[in-house]
Amino acid sequence: MIGTIVNSLAIILGSIAGCFIKGGLKIKYKDMLNSALGLSVVFIGLSTAIGGMLDDRAETVLYVVSIAAGSVLGEFIDIEGKIEKAAEFFEKKLGSESGNMSQGFVTGSLTFCMGTMGIIGAIESGIQGVYTTLFAKAVLDGVISVVLASSLGAGVAFSAFAVLLYQGLITIMASFIQPYITGEMLVEISIVGGIMIAAIGINMLEIKKFRVGNMLPAIIIPVLYYSPPVKKITDFIVYYFN
Repeated sequence: MIGTIVNSLAIILGSIAGCFIKGGLKIKYKDMLNSALGLSVVFIGLSTAIGGMLDDRAETVLYVVSIAAGSVLGEFIDIEGKIEKAAEFFEKKLGSESGNMSQGFVTGSLTFCMGTMGIIGAIESGIQGVYTTLFAKAVLDGVISVVLASSLGAGVAFSAFAVLLYQGLITIMASFIQPYITGEMLVEISIVGGIMIAAIGINMLEIKKFRVGNMLPAIIIPVLYYSPPVKKITDFIVYYFN
C-alpha cells in the first residue's frame, strides 16, 4: 500500500500547488513536462524489462508469447474500449451534476484511475512488494494534478481518495496470490510489466499509440504457465521431445 499512499499524497500536494496557479499552465510547459515524464517512463519500463531478461531464469519464448497472446486476448475482449466507455459513463453521470468541485473530482478520478499504469503498479506492489511503477505514477499524477487543479480547482485533490481505494483494492487482491508466486513467475511478470510500462511512455511521447490496456492479460500468462498443472504438462512435453 506504500506506493498507493505516496501516489495519493502526490495528487493532494499537486492539487494544492495547482490552486495557486491562475489561468493554468502554458501549453509549452505542459508539452515539455509531458515529454520529460514520458521519456522517464520509457526508461523505467525498459530497465525493469531488461533487468528481468538478464536473469538466468528468464525464458525468452515465454515473455514474447505472453505479450503476443495477451495482447490478442485483450484486443478480443477490448479491455481498453470498456475502460474508455466506463470513463465516459461516469463523466456523463457525475460530471455535470454540480460546479467546479464536482468537475475537478470526476476529471481527476477518471484521469488517475482509468490508466493502465496504476493497475500494473498495484499488481507489482501486491505480488512483488516493488513500488517503482507506483512511485513513477505518483510523480506523473502529481504534475498532472497541478495542471488540472490550476483550471478546475480544489476538487481534483479529492480524487486522491478514489486512487487510494481503487489501487489499494487491486494491491490487496494481488497480495492474496503472492504466496503462490514462484521466482520464475516474478521474473516473467517483471519483464512483461516493464514492456507495458515502456509502451505507456511511448504513448506519452506520441511516437506510436499502443492500446496498453489490451495488453493486461499478458501478466496472467506467466502465472498460468508456471501453475503446477500446466508446468507438469510442459515438463513432460520437454522431457518427451528431448
